[in-house]
Parts: sequence; C-alpha cells; structure tokens
Amino acid sequence: MKDHTLDDTVLADLTALRRDLHAHPELGFEEHRTSEIVAHRLEAAGLEVTRGLGGTGVVGTLRRGTGNRAILLRADMDALAMPEATSLPHASRSPGKMHACGHDGHTVMLLGAAEALAATGGFSGTVHFVFQPAEEGRGGGAAMVADGFFDRFPVEAAYGLHNMPGLDLGMIAAVEGPQLASSDSWKVVFRGIGSHGAKPHQGRDAVTAAGIFLGQVHSIVAREIDPLQPAVVSACALQAGDFAALNVIPDTVRVGGTARAYSPEVRNQLEEAIGRHARGVAAGFGIVADYHFTRRIPPVVNASATTVLAQNAVRKHLGETHLRTTFPASTAGDDFAEFGCRVPGCYVWLGMGETRPNGQHHNTNYDFNDACIPYGVAFWCAVVREELG
Repeated sequence: MKDHTLDDTVLADLTALRRDLHAHPELGFEEHRTSEIVAHRLEAAGLEVTRGLGGTGVVGTLRRGTGNRAILLRADMDALAMPEATSLPHASRSPGKMHACGHDGHTVMLLGAAEALAATGGFSGTVHFVFQPAEEGRGGGAAMVADGFFDRFPVEAAYGLHNMPGLDLGMIAAVEGPQLASSDSWKVVFRGIGSHGAKPHQGRDAVTAAGIFLGQVHSIVAREIDPLQPAVVSACALQAGDFAALNVIPDTVRVGGTARAYSPEVRNQLEEAIGRHARGVAAGFGIVADYHFTRRIPPVVNASATTVLAQNAVRKHLGETHLRTTFPASTAGDDFAEFGCRVPGCYVWLGMGETRPNGQHHNTNYDFNDACIPYGVAFWCAVVREELG
C-alpha cells in the first residue's frame, strides 16, 4: 500500500468483509462471530493472537525488528440494539440490532492495517492490535483492562479512530486536548408518603418534589460550573404513579440521567451538585432522596506528544490536505478512555464525507462509507511507521 491507495483486490475483500459484518451485527460481549473472524484473519496473517480478553475481545500482536517500544491501536466491534431502516443489500439480518456507529468499518480498517503491516513491515518494535468488545455503554474497555490487558500487553502509547459523517472524506482530525466527555449516570429516588390525590396534606408529595428538582438540576451547568468549562446534566428517565389511578399520589418517584464533563474537577463538581440539589429539595418537602452517581467512562483527552506524532504521520503519508488540527470536541463518550487515560493517547476522527439522509451516528439510516477504508488503513500504517520507524 502506498499512501492512501489500496490494491483493488484488497479493497474489494475488505469492503466485502465490512458489509458481511454489517449484515451480522452483534451487541456488546456477544461478538462471538465477529471476534472469531478477526482472530482467524490475524492468525492467517502471521500475528500472535489472544482471544477472549474482556469476554469477546481479541488482541493481535505483531513484532518486527529489534525495537523495544510497544504501542496499541484500538478498534471497537459491537453494534447497537436498534432496528435498521437502510434497505441496503447488506442491511442487518438480526432484528433489533444494527451497526449504527460504524464499528464494522473500524474493525475492518484495523484488520486491514494489521494484514498490510504483517506483509510489508517497515517498523521496528511491537504493535498490539486491540479489537475491543462492548464500547456502546457495556464497559468493554474496562473489562479488557480488568482482565489484565496492561499486565499482559505493556504499551507506551494508545491510538484510537472513529468515523465522522460530514467531515470531508479521508480527512483526519487529530486535535490535542479533550475530544470526548466523561459519561456517567445518576439516579435519584424520592421517597415520600403516598396519599389520596384529593387529600395531599395527609402525605408527603414526592411527585412535586421531583418536579422542583428537575427544574433545579438543569441550573447546575448554567449557574455552578465555570462557563469556560463545558458540562452537561440531563434528566433522561422519570417513573412515578399509575395512569390507571390518577387520584393516587405515589410513595416514590425515580429520576435518572447522564452527566458529562471534560475534566476530573468538573466531573466531581457535577456528582456533588446533583446530589446536593436532590437532598435539598427532599428536605424542603420533608421526604428522603436516595442518590447514586455511577462513574462509567472517563473523558478522552489527547496527549500532546501522541497527537503531534499522529499529525506528523498524516502529513508524511497522506498529505497535509488530509489533516485537520482543529475540530470541535464532542459530549458523547467512548471507552477508548480506559486505554488513553493510562498511557499517552490520541483519538482521531476520520471523515466519511456527506451523510446519507438522516444517516448520523446512532440513526436507523446510518451506514459506514466504504470509501473510507483506504484512508483508515493508511492512517494506522502511518502511525505505526512514525512511532516505530
């Protein structure tokens, strides 16, 4: 492979594989078919293969030369629990499951890079190709780490890639600093005393307390967080009462949502503030609030050295016209952070060009653009040769 071109036969093979994976989506920790395909192809290319890390994760290890530096390149493999509406020939054959975020493309691009580097070399050191399960909220990154990833595969740098609809085709956005927010969950249960709806004075109203809380909780970002520090608090679930009994004030109301931040300090601030508002409102109504904040995914923050290296790799191997060094951060989350918060990391965006109608991430009409495949393979090979050249 030279720069961002691929042999026609190789590209056709990778495209066919991508569409096959798209047609057979698997949810987090259920990627048995996908991981077996990946492991088989890595072994056929001559890599050392470790199966079952973190459940269904696969690590392919490639060593060349005498270099003692090791890095990891990571792709996610899982699909989403949602129906597909593309009507494409390779559309999902599994009802209620689809590759709506392009992890099928991520898997194929990293696999293509592993096969290309195994065949051509051009570096001295060790590359661990990490095919991670369960990125979509099920904790696959954390599972791989808990399963001993860094003990078994010590590395000095970590790299991740995600497709980006709307960004020019083949463009690589490699930007220092925050890229994705922490993704945490919170729940509050307001416990009052139920009563007849016509006699509210005989109870303690958890419903009204929850309503006041919902009005207050969204003021945290506007009035407590430094306006130069991005943050999100969203209430996303509400459960109380029975529409078949509209004259009954219930005992309990459950409220839950998400919190997002780019820094540990703001993350801590959100955790404290949500609980304080919940308990304060509950005290005002003479009831109790049970509060739980669950830390799920740290923020993705690109380190300076790895980001500069990724930028230089793009300049040298794809060309300056394929590089963007500024791009807006996202308040979405990605558990690449489980790798990138332990060693210096860089997470880049790969442009997919114009989207299909209503074809953004996590949409029923999304499909990965196969024209991206050569650029993704080229980027991964460029990073390895820049890191371990």
